[in-house]
Amino acid sequence: MSRTLPVIHRIEEDDSGMYRVEYLDLEFGNGERRRFQRLHGRGHGAVVVVPMIDEDTVLLVREYAAGVHRYELGLVKGRIDAGESPLEAAGRELKEEAGYGARSLVELRELTLAPTYMSHSAHLVLARELYPERLPGDEPEELEVVPWKLDALHELILREDFSEGRSIAALFIAREWLRKEQR
Repeated sequence: MSRTLPVIHRIEEDDSGMYRVEYLDLEFGNGERRRFQRLHGRGHGAVVVVPMIDEDTVLLVREYAAGVHRYELGLVKGRIDAGESPLEAAGRELKEEAGYGARSLVELRELTLAPTYMSHSAHLVLARELYPERLPGDEPEELEVVPWKLDALHELILREDFSEGRSIAALFIAREWLRKEQR
C-alpha cells in the first residue's frame, strides 16, 4: 500500500544540547493532525565496521559503554569526521579501535537507528585483508580485541555483554553478503 506523506504545516526547532530537536506539526492523509518530534545528531554521520581477520572470523572490541555502565562487546564504530568519506572513516576507526588497517573496504548499506524519531544513520562497512596498524584514538583506554567465528553468531547474540542493535544487525547482514559473494 502506497501512502502520501503527511503534510508538514510547521517546524519549530530547539538547537541546544547534543541533538537538534524539531517539532513537526503534521497532517496525515486521513485529516488527522499530530505533533511529532524528530532528533538530528551533530556531525557527519557514523560508521559501523565489520573487520574480518580471515574469511570466517570477525574482530569485536570490548569497550566501556556509559549508557549501560558496563563493558560491552561490539563492532568497531565511530563518527565520520568533516571531509571524510564513510570508507575513510571506517579505515581510521579500525586503526584507532582495533589496531588494524584494511586493504579492502566495502560499504554494504546504511543502517538507521530509530527512524521513527531520529535522522541518525550509520554506514555499514566490511573490512578485509587486515594488517596490523594502530592510530591514536579518543578512547581513554586500549580496547580489547576479541575474535569471533561467524558460525557462532547464535552464541554471541545471547550474551548479556553483546546488546548493541547496530552490531547485531551488521553481523547478520555481513554474513549474508559474504555467503552470497562465495556462491
